Amino acid sequence: MNTLAQLKSGQLAGAKHVKISENLTDFPTELFELKDTLEVLDLTGNQLSSLPESFGQFHQLEIFFASDNLFTELPEVLGACQNLEMIGFKSNQIVQVPEGALPQKLRWLILTNNRIETLPDSLGERPRLQKLALAGNRITALPETMAKLENLELVRISANQLAECPDHLLALPKLAWLAFSGNPFSESSLHIDTVPTLQSTDFTLTTQLGQGASGVISKAHWNQPQPDFPEDIAVKVFKGDITSDGYPKDELEACLKVGNHPNLVQSLGQVNEDGYLALIMNLIPEHFKNLGLPPSLESCTRDTFHAEFRLGIADITKIVSQMEDVFNHLHDNHVCHGDLYAHNTLFDDDANIIFGDFGAASMYHMLTDTQKEKVRQIEKRALHHFIDDLLSVCEDGDKTSKAYRELRERIADSPACVLI
Repeated sequence: MNTLAQLKSGQLAGAKHVKISENLTDFPTELFELKDTLEVLDLTGNQLSSLPESFGQFHQLEIFFASDNLFTELPEVLGACQNLEMIGFKSNQIVQVPEGALPQKLRWLILTNNRIETLPDSLGERPRLQKLALAGNRITALPETMAKLENLELVRISANQLAECPDHLLALPKLAWLAFSGNPFSESSLHIDTVPTLQSTDFTLTTQLGQGASGVISKAHWNQPQPDFPEDIAVKVFKGDITSDGYPKDELEACLKVGNHPNLVQSLGQVNEDGYLALIMNLIPEHFKNLGLPPSLESCTRDTFHAEFRLGIADITKIVSQMEDVFNHLHDNHVCHGDLYAHNTLFDDDANIIFGDFGAASMYHMLTDTQKEKVRQIEKRALHHFIDDLLSVCEDGDKTSKAYRELRERIADSPACVLI
């Protein structure tokens, strides 16, 4: 984190990456002194509502974040930035997205949790676009021009006002990660009571285990003996009314609809009280660890791994077999996970996996048969990317094995699966 004082005193001269969060109400003009070097500018968490008309002078700028500010319109001056690839304006008050606000090299656009009702046709004229986050708006229809976005791989359109399933998105050749719950076209009348409803007073949260976009997971203990439940439990308490992936209640319903599977985190109970939504789960044994790391700014949609991380082909084959079984279980229950990644997968030394994080999950039993098949094929691409990512960390000595070649051949028809 940098400071405004550092900027004004010249201490940031030549900087490539600047991050300032000091409740700024005006854009610091001193930043223009960095116009020839600045590549990443993060002004998240301020009180900004506009950008200067000369913003296009930042000709080296590739990434610009302005989330948690007061913008009511995506600034049109962004379109003048010739190298700008990633734009993040999450949790503003944006209503309008002008036709000219999207730069030509746009690859990643985040407009989550705003007030947008319509999007410009120019969105479909950005051929490099790979990642699009639009959850939590008021969008009633998506531009038909988006049918041309042949490089689009990840889309979040949950928690909007889409009355019809966007078939032109389902037909995109590289789309692999899709979240669409919380729209009128995906409303469900199912009443899912596969696990009992409990009270928040039945347990006490202890050690925090992890935190994601949709909630916080903690260890917990029962306040009174519960003979029908295991002694060791974890509880995910959902955050607020909306997350970057959609509504927490949709995540909960998707988890319950899927039911139990040996390679999924087992749901034990739910809490559904005013202001308190939670899922009670089996506690995952401590010897399980994360299989992968989330995508980076550079990799955009693809998982990353520690530089030294390697897997033998026998372990990869076992992991893939389990994930394929999970995939079939999910889609047999008409649930699209939406986030099928190694970073949402835990594994142990024997290559046993536990898959979780249903924040982007969408139930799709209400769609037509044709749409259902397209949703399944979209997530199958994610499964193939998962396999491809694991093969990228395969031990060098195993890359000539029959098992390696068979896995490569299995995903050879998937777009963007790079042969290694």
